Amino acid sequence: MSAPRKATTQISRLAHRAGGTAAANRMVPEETPVAFSFAGTTHAVMMASPADFEDFALGFSLTEGIIADGREIEAIEVEDHGAGIDIQIRLKDQANRRFEARRRRLAGPVGCGLCGIESIEEAMRSVEAVGSSKLTLAGSDIVRSVKLLSKVQPLHAETGAVHAAGFYVPGKGIVMAREDVGRHNALDKLAGALAKAGIDGTLGAVVVTSRVSVEMVQKTAAIGAAFVIAVSAPTALAIRTAEDAGMTLVALVRGDDFDIFTHPERVVSGVAKHVA
Repeated sequence: MSAPRKATTQISRLAHRAGGTAAANRMVPEETPVAFSFAGTTHAVMMASPADFEDFALGFSLTEGIIADGREIEAIEVEDHGAGIDIQIRLKDQANRRFEARRRRLAGPVGCGLCGIESIEEAMRSVEAVGSSKLTLAGSDIVRSVKLLSKVQPLHAETGAVHAAGFYVPGKGIVMAREDVGRHNALDKLAGALAKAGIDGTLGAVVVTSRVSVEMVQKTAAIGAAFVIAVSAPTALAIRTAEDAGMTLVALVRGDDFDIFTHPERVVSGVAKHVA
């Protein structure tokens, strides 16, 4: 790959304030098309921040169920084509056969009703239950996790326009965080970074700066975390999915206030004990 791309760009704009209008500069985040290609064929294209590409590829492959383990990837090659980034991902034999079978199942002629049904089932895939997790958090942990995440968002501090996903471990704080213009992308990048570092997802909570959609719950479950903590609200489908998966969903964390939507038994009073 060529030299790393810039994550931000300075632009000029007219700033209108109560005292009048004046020319000024502002830093804004860059975004670029990022394609994920398996065996030379493009599988998906995301608009994303131009950074942490290998984390993104590994995390996307894990959270979308393309691989079960990072060891199923033979190689990741990042190619900068100017107009966008193409990430070539080579899977090992067994994983590649499984992926090809999945792709054939979802492919078909235009207007194929069966293909539509299978695509819907793919989007609504069940998530692995995390109900056996014995991790508990105190209310103070939940509040602290969001405060700490806000301190490890350099791109957001510069632009005010990106999302973040972090991994909070009681007693350690935010041990890993990633930012991106897309909330799903930030979570995928976090998943990849955790996998690359060998950090067990059952040991902590996923903390996000966005709302919680069903995809965010699915991706958190793929990481193995029993907690998802969010600044914004969840959707009804996200709540039902988290409930069925045995996941504790905490949202609308504002200052010392938060709402617990599913499995409140994991949120304890006093100081929580961390049990893996």
